[in-house]
This record gives sequence, C-alpha cells and structure tokens, in this order.
Amino acid sequence: MRIHLERVKSIGRKIGLDDDKGYVVAIVLALVIVAVLLAGYYVFFRPTPSGYSTIFLLDSQNKAVDYPQLLVTNQNSTFSVPVTVVNNMGYAMKYEVLVKITTELTTVPVNTQPFATYQLTLENGQSWQKTATITENHVGNYWVVFELWYYNSDPNVMAYQFNPNANCCVLPIQVVS
Repeated sequence: MRIHLERVKSIGRKIGLDDDKGYVVAIVLALVIVAVLLAGYYVFFRPTPSGYSTIFLLDSQNKAVDYPQLLVTNQNSTFSVPVTVVNNMGYAMKYEVLVKITTELTTVPVNTQPFATYQLTLENGQSWQKTATITENHVGNYWVVFELWYYNSDPNVMAYQFNPNANCCVLPIQVVS
C-alpha cells in the first residue's frame, strides 16, 4: 500500500502537483466518482412510477378558481361545472363517475344514490371532459361529490370499485331563499 502511495505521489509531482493541489484533485476526483455512481444508479435502478387516475373540476372559464358556492332557490339554483378524468395507468381503463349531493359528508364514497352517472373508457394518457349540470332548490348546505370509480376486471370481482386514493372532488354549496 505504501509503495502505491509513493507511486501516485511521484506521478503527481511529474505533472506539477504539490501536496495541496493533490488533495484538491483527489477530492474532486472522489466527487466525480460518487456523482457517476449516483447517476448510474438512478438511470438503471430507479423504480418505475405507479400509474394513477385523476378527476378534477374546472370553472366556467376552464380554470380551477371560481366555483359556484351560493345558489338562490328558483332563481339561480342551477349551475354547470366541467368534470375531467385523466387516465395515466399505463393501459386502457373503464371508469364510472358518480355525481352525488349530500348534506352530511362523513365518509367517501358517499352513501347516497347518485343523481348522475357517466361511464367511459380511456386509453392511457387520454382524458375525458363532461359538463355536469346540478340543480338544488332546497334551502341548506350541501356537498356535491364527484366520485371516480374504476372497473376491476379481476375474474373474482368484475365490478366497479371506488379507488380510495383521493379519487373524488367535493364542491360545497349553500342554497338560500
């Protein structure tokens, strides 16, 4: 080991490095090696991201800013909101969007009958948009819930299932007279 160290020092002196410069070169060389190893690990062993589906709401200008919040019975008790579903699962998926209105939001999925249901099939990377029209004429505070369900094609299931990974949108509204 001592012989190798002396040989390395002699090579360093031949190219004009003194002891101080030699330490700097050694540190820079070590950092380069570590950076190459980390980059190689990232390129060859990085985990593939898991697929996901998403649902979101937009306002009338197709932005996520100005949602309806206050309705007046028998005057402006109807509003429309664009609903978008995006498939990033890596393969085609069948979906069902259930639109529900509830006065108590204790669990998701909401245990009430949907007033609108949309069924769709999306290829990977594809999106779907539909404008949902909601009418509520009874005074009170409500939550309009848009639930995204996916079709589980497992032979033991063969049914739509709710994905608990936050695949719903909740829009609070207040109806006044």
